[in-house]
Amino acid sequence: MTQKFRLAVAGLVTVSCLLAQQPGGSGTAKIYNNVRQKLAAGKQVIGGTVSSPDPNIYCAMANAGYDFLWIEMQHATLTYADVARMIRGCPGAAAIPFVRVPDATEGDIQKATDIGALGIIVPTVDTVEKAQAAVRWSRYPPEGRRSQGMGQYGALYGSDYRQTANANIMVVIMIETPVGVDNIEKIAAVPGIDVIFAASTDLGNFSGRKQGDPEYEAMVKRIHDITIQHKIWLAGPQAWRGRPDFVFFQGPAEAQLIRLGVETSLKQPAKPGVAPTEGVEKH
Repeated sequence: MTQKFRLAVAGLVTVSCLLAQQPGGSGTAKIYNNVRQKLAAGKQVIGGTVSSPDPNIYCAMANAGYDFLWIEMQHATLTYADVARMIRGCPGAAAIPFVRVPDATEGDIQKATDIGALGIIVPTVDTVEKAQAAVRWSRYPPEGRRSQGMGQYGALYGSDYRQTANANIMVVIMIETPVGVDNIEKIAAVPGIDVIFAASTDLGNFSGRKQGDPEYEAMVKRIHDITIQHKIWLAGPQAWRGRPDFVFFQGPAEAQLIRLGVETSLKQPAKPGVAPTEGVEKH
């Protein structure tokens, strides 16, 4: 049995367990988080990174082929009002909204889920307590302690959102420091974690080591081994798509994508053709 197949089976079991735990015990919760579905089927997923508050940029990226969008609230100046407008601007978009919150606090996570995030990405998880907080505030009772407030989630996902949310929201934790790597075994044992992200840049930032350095690669290997051992999906930057067992990837941000798009456009051969009609999108 291959590792990919084992992870796919584990993902399907996780989804089944979440369905069975819905309030009322009906086990009929619908799954509208396509990222969870794809991972459970053994597929890789990629998300573009969004730092701009412009809904047009968000919607263009959300319908460009990504599986999810990594909405950046840790380092960007985005507000929750900005992100709410972005998500609301293109309901039904192909890419699922994931938010990297500033921290694993009740306020940060519950605002993100209330405005429609189906993925909560928590940075710099060094301790079991922070991992537990990430799960606690992401899910309704009995799996967590998310309170039931107002939000645009109902308009996005249906009037039965309260009954389906726990089966759809995903918790992604980031291991970014040597302390987090040291504690990875205890962190990975926290129930409710869906994805563990090996943070390529900050592993180097906090350790003083570079990719390829034996000590750096030993940290990545430890994250890899413990994550796979606990049957959790393993994540990293898009450049790591070739590394074994990585299935969840963060893609480039808008500025880099625009630059790549311009480079591609300028390299197109000069030949007679039909000019695009303004106001008509090309699909």
